[in-house]
Amino acid sequence: MTVDLTSAMLESIRTTRSTIAGDDPLPAADDGASSGASGFSDLMKQAVLNVDTQQHDASQQVAAVETGDSDDLAGAMLASQQASLSFSMMVQVRNKVMSAFDDIIKMQV
Repeated sequence: MTVDLTSAMLESIRTTRSTIAGDDPLPAADDGASSGASGFSDLMKQAVLNVDTQQHDASQQVAAVETGDSDDLAGAMLASQQASLSFSMMVQVRNKVMSAFDDIIKMQV
């Protein structure tokens, strides 16, 4: 069970990393920007949507187990832990970005 959980967490991190790195196609921007280049805001939006989707899926799996529609308790718990890990990683990235922004603001010109 521990190996499966670790493997699933690593796969979630790899998926999120490839999404942030731009390996997955992103929707085209509506503001007329070139379709070949995606900005930082697009990457962050995609990452937030990915985390949101994971949390909704985990919530649905847990609800299915609670109502008796599913007997996959391990799968529901794994999805819940993946969603939690993804959310924690997103919060840490946000904290790093805000810290870097604060450092830039504090720079003297």
